[in-house]
Amino acid sequence: MKHQPPYPYAFFEGKIVKIQNAKVSIMIKGIQYGQALFAGIKGYYDPKKNTVNIFRLKDHYQRMVDAVNIVPFSWKMNFKDFEKLFIELTKKNKVKENCYYRPNVYSNDPTIVPIFTEKDDQFSLYMIPMGDYLDVSKGVNLMVSSWTKVADNMISTKSKVSGMYVNSSLAKYEAVQNGYDDAIMLNPDGSVSEGSAANIFGVKDGVVFTPPLGSNNLAGIARRTVIKLLKEELGTEVKEQKFDRSQLYTFDELFISGTASQVVWIKTVDKRTIGKGKIGPITKQIKDLYFEIVKGKNDKYSYWLTKIKL
Repeated sequence: MKHQPPYPYAFFEGKIVKIQNAKVSIMIKGIQYGQALFAGIKGYYDPKKNTVNIFRLKDHYQRMVDAVNIVPFSWKMNFKDFEKLFIELTKKNKVKENCYYRPNVYSNDPTIVPIFTEKDDQFSLYMIPMGDYLDVSKGVNLMVSSWTKVADNMISTKSKVSGMYVNSSLAKYEAVQNGYDDAIMLNPDGSVSEGSAANIFGVKDGVVFTPPLGSNNLAGIARRTVIKLLKEELGTEVKEQKFDRSQLYTFDELFISGTASQVVWIKTVDKRTIGKGKIGPITKQIKDLYFEIVKGKNDKYSYWLTKIKL
């Protein structure tokens, strides 16, 4: 995905300002030590209704609330104000395409000691246009990274801590430099964790497997969505259990899920063709259903959408 310039307005230090005025000092701990956390939230534009549908905003908010208790940060904002801000900023930026929201909580403290002080934590929110993070129209080619996924007792993998994503960045960089679309990361024990920034699912004999949340992986909102839909809508058995690198090569189907990635099928891993080398039936069903829901075409799950009339 090519870099997209941000929309002209952002929320910064308690007010909506022009994006070029949303600046921080190079001294702050958010930069020096990666003392920041973020979320990635997708909005889908409906040109017929002139609305933006934000997918599972409350769930993303709750994960941020949980994260600030782990890290820790002093950020406190109730969901009503959080939602109101998203609505206001979306309208201010006059959105006319699919978009991506990036809320941030960060330490604005300039002192040099690498410790959480919580004395000057700040919250910001900006937006960018976003189509597909990975090409969902075709299968992607992944490699197993030589970089091991950090363990949760090293740095929290259940919160999107900015500093932790150097680990993901190294894996993604290695993959792209070697001609792949993305990476799969292994845990210190050799079991599969997740992609560089997405959860992973494998299908074998009609059963779907995905690493459990004790696998140093993110508690993905899209992951939770996919598991629910597989069980309740497709009647598919889902097993949350560990599996090894070798098993990746033997699945009938493989796909990844994430708010940015959405649902993307995997064609090859380490140049080994997965299944028949085309999108599998379960992957296609869950992909089609996912897009139907996020685009507001499934009334049953409309409660997952924050609908903003522009």
